[in-house]
Amino acid sequence: MNFDVQFLGAAGEVTGSMYLIRAGSHKVLLECGQIQGSRKDELRNRHRFPLKISEINAVILSHAHIDHSGRVPLLAERGYTGPVFTQNATRALCSIMLPDSGYLNEKDAEWENRKRERKGLPPVEPLYTRAEAEESLKLFRSFAYGESQEILPGLSLRFHDAGHILGSSIVELSYASGGQMRTLVFSGDLGYQDAPVMEAPARLKRADMVIMESTYGDRLHRPFAETIEELAGLFAEASARKGNILIPAFTVGRTQDLLYLMSEHYDDWKLSDWQIFLDSPMAIDATHTYAQYRHLYGAKLFSPGASTPDLPNFHATMSTEESMSINRIRSGAIIIAGSGMCSGGRIHHHLKNNLWRKECHLVIVGYQAEGTLGRRLVDGVPSVKLWGEKVIVKAKIHTIGGLSAHADQAGLVDWYGAFENRPPVYLVHGEPGAQEALASALRSRLQAPVTVAERGMTVVVGR
Repeated sequence: MNFDVQFLGAAGEVTGSMYLIRAGSHKVLLECGQIQGSRKDELRNRHRFPLKISEINAVILSHAHIDHSGRVPLLAERGYTGPVFTQNATRALCSIMLPDSGYLNEKDAEWENRKRERKGLPPVEPLYTRAEAEESLKLFRSFAYGESQEILPGLSLRFHDAGHILGSSIVELSYASGGQMRTLVFSGDLGYQDAPVMEAPARLKRADMVIMESTYGDRLHRPFAETIEELAGLFAEASARKGNILIPAFTVGRTQDLLYLMSEHYDDWKLSDWQIFLDSPMAIDATHTYAQYRHLYGAKLFSPGASTPDLPNFHATMSTEESMSINRIRSGAIIIAGSGMCSGGRIHHHLKNNLWRKECHLVIVGYQAEGTLGRRLVDGVPSVKLWGEKVIVKAKIHTIGGLSAHADQAGLVDWYGAFENRPPVYLVHGEPGAQEALASALRSRLQAPVTVAERGMTVVVGR
């Protein structure tokens, strides 16, 4: 039986997820993610794909985050015409996120070309455009959790809830050939037990091989009650200092968690003293999608029939003019804006207007990849450059780790522990330190046959 996996991306790093599945004569890309981080890292997105595009029979996406889906438009622009399989809600979110990614690519190229023109250098093209992203959406095919679909002869696909963001999936691939059947399970990005909105990840019992993320494989999240207390203290301190609160948040997942928690603790945190701005058109659209697919989770983020959160002082600022008007507010604004790693988007404008003010607060609520502005701010840089202008960092910076959408080491070990036959497990989607720590924990606690995947490595499923 010919059934193997080659690790092409997110091996020894967090972003750029991509794995090649060979099942008989079939070739399937599992994930087609964009590399995020420093400018040097992101230039790798422009490299040729590591196999002939004409040979790819199908693409499978575990969820909509750009580091898992963001190169699908590029793949299509370079000639791919086959299906892209996702869970239903993931397809809906990709229809928001991929065109937005294309728009940002166009703006980045426009900004870069202004500089290149002044230097007499030739212009660059965007990685892909908004129109190319919208065209690629025609390739998407989706179905619900728990349904088994034969996507190619002998190869069946089933999605299970991963609890990470809306539509996020554990991918179960089974291949039957010559009277044998083997099953590969890919964790995707796993959520955690106490997530504010999403359900806990599904637990599977058997597989012949497991590919598992390891983003937080070297740490334990604090108890969620402590996170709630920390947020309460933060709002109280900020109220006393009379400044603004900036929250760079991933537009899908983290934003909806924050809005739910603000609704749930509205009185406790005295949020009536604040104006809450969701300053991201994509996050506003994504929140409407959460309302559309509310049957996938149990939290009361919305009143019956409503598509906006239960917050009386909530403002969804779609237009540029509305966004700019926020910067006239000197005190009492909670501003949630993308991007989550401060690598672009409207958060840059709010950082420029607030980061130098000691009475303001910057609240980091998600993973910050190496090379991103968010990571530099967490690491304590004294100043940053925004549009070529130096901005000193005087705002108080908080890192709220308990709001991560990823399982911690204990959650990852527990999830793998549900497999009764202890299948070989290959770790991806993590920095080297996190992967080695998780590998050690899996070996010592569960005697798991664990390997840290390396880029280019090929392994046979079931051997």
